[in-house]
Amino acid sequence: MNSDSDLQIAGDILEVPHLLQPPREHPATVSEFVGLARSIAADRSQWEHLVQYDATSRWYHRLRTGPGYEVWLLSWVPGQGSGLHDHGRSSGVLTVLEGALTERTERDTRALGAGSQRVFAPGYIHEVVNDSLEPAVSLHVYYPGLTEMPMHSAQCAAAVVTA
Repeated sequence: MNSDSDLQIAGDILEVPHLLQPPREHPATVSEFVGLARSIAADRSQWEHLVQYDATSRWYHRLRTGPGYEVWLLSWVPGQGSGLHDHGRSSGVLTVLEGALTERTERDTRALGAGSQRVFAPGYIHEVVNDSLEPAVSLHVYYPGLTEMPMHSAQCAAAVVTA
């Protein structure tokens, strides 16, 4: 019986650079988009100096674009919300960078603290609100880039709020 491990036979793959796949310049899968959001969140120098707060409406800034995707930075002062909406044909990753946000859907209400992430598919209907007493900052990755954000009726909103 051979007692050699695969590592002893093949060697350490990390020591064989030609076998490693190079990281993609741009993400192409859900996990890669989540990873992109996490890497931007972890490097405050990419976004912290850009954040502004606007008492009259949510502030937003397009942080980055790539083939077919966009990355947006948003700030939310207490009481600001998105209204009940979906993202058309775009999928997305929402990451809370600072503070806390509340996400409401037909099914439930979720508290999202700093570091929380939500992944959603086209047609996902939700409302995001800053229900806290402190400002919040979030990062949004959309694929394909966000071209529409249909708002949903107040009747739907009432159903979501009471759920």
